[in-house]
Amino acid sequence: AGSRLLKGYRGGHVVIRFALGGCTNRPFFRIVAAHSRRARDGKYLEQLGCLDPLPNAHGERVAGLNLERLRHWLGCGAQLSRPAEKLLGRPG
Repeated sequence: AGSRLLKGYRGGHVVIRFALGGCTNRPFFRIVAAHSRRARDGKYLEQLGCLDPLPNAHGERVAGLNLERLRHWLGCGAQLSRPAEKLLGRPG
């Protein structure tokens, strides 16, 4: 299933990584499945979740993740970036 999506690409692979959003002094990250040769904040295949790294009023850092789609992409052979591995608690 994942290989059909990458038919137009030469080399590379699918990687699950952070795409930076937000504005100055207020970062916000989207957790995305993207082709490894795409720019960090460029076009992605699917958004899997989001991460707000700055603590909210209760001192919590908020992250949301679609685990079903994450399992799908990992099953298709996607690799995790180091920051994504750290967030998910997987050994590097």
